[in-house]
Order: sequence, then C-alpha cells, then structure tokens
Amino acid sequence: MVDAAVLPVFARGLGLGGSLIVAIGAQNAYLLKQGLRREHVFVLATICFLSDALLIALGAGGFGALVQSHPAFIRLATWVGAAFLFAYALRSARAALNPGALAVDAAGTGSPLRTAVLTCLAVTWLNPHVYLDTVLLLGGIAGQYPLATRLWFAAGAMSASCAWFYGLGYGAARLAPLFRQPRTWRVLDGLIAVVMGTLAIMLLRSDLG
Repeated sequence: MVDAAVLPVFARGLGLGGSLIVAIGAQNAYLLKQGLRREHVFVLATICFLSDALLIALGAGGFGALVQSHPAFIRLATWVGAAFLFAYALRSARAALNPGALAVDAAGTGSPLRTAVLTCLAVTWLNPHVYLDTVLLLGGIAGQYPLATRLWFAAGAMSASCAWFYGLGYGAARLAPLFRQPRTWRVLDGLIAVVMGTLAIMLLRSDLG
C-alpha cells in the first residue's frame, strides 16, 4: 500500500513537470508535426518520454549540481543547441514559404524512421532548455526531499512527461483534416520557425549576459 504522505509529493512532481513540459518548444513542435503526419508516432513519443525520464532521474540523483559546477559544459551545450535551433528554424521557414498538404496514409510513410529518430534525438538532446527544466530545476527541487520521498517526486514528473508526449503525438491526428490545406501547414511551419528562432536567440542572450 502506498503511504499517503508521499501522494502530495507525487502530485507536486506531476504538476511541476506538467507545467514545464506543456510549454511550446523544439521537442513539442517536432512531435506535433510528426503526429499530424502520423509518422512513427509511438517510436518518437517513446524517445521523448524516455529521454525526459532519464534526465529527471539524473537531476533527482544529484547530477544537476555536478553540471552547475562545470560552466564550460553549459556554454558549449548552449552554443551547439542554438546553432541547431537556428538551422531547424531556417528549414521550417523554407517549408512555410513552400507549403505542402497532408498526403500520407495512416501508417505514416512520409519520412524514413532513421531520419525521424535522429531529428527527434537532436531536438531533445541538443536543446539546453531540456537540461535546465529537467536536470537543474526539477532536480534541484527533488533534492530538497529525502531520498525515498524524492523518488515519488521524480515519478510524478515522469508521469506528466509520459501522459503529455503520448497524448500530443496521438492527439495531433485529430487535427489532420485541418492540415489537408497547404495554408494550414504554412501557419504551422511559420510558427515552428518563430519558436525555434526565438529559443536560439534566448539561449545566446542568456550566455552572453
């Protein structure tokens, strides 16, 4: 039987994890787009969830303090992440200028699995904001609890990630009828370009002070 005393801690992890992950970012934007196309949704949602769970576990285990003690690593990750986000923003901007329509079948045969997986890993692991949210912020809060209770906080945050990524990936398919028109893709790709570019600028500004 679960100790009732840990339920509030689980709920805090669930609420904080959910509030952080719902924000529009590179990872969510990519998964949304793939969900709309119904391409490799389960694999990509699983990559996003397992990556998040691993980072949350590292943060709860005290890895966040180790990362903070090496500012050179944070700076390198910031610049690499910003470069990738800029590149993806340009790609999305080009797609917005030349929009297509949703023309893939339910099985999702538009892009190769390998390409989708590599892109998903890139938008996840090359984005320093992911580390800030999971390893540093969630890990720092989790570190305020004793070890046994800390695990419940981390489990709550992981549960929020699980529900969000699979919900986003599969729920996006309900919007598919809207995306049979090129102009809708123009709006989405334009929004993604703005989001990615803004995130890149924010990363560079934070590093440059």
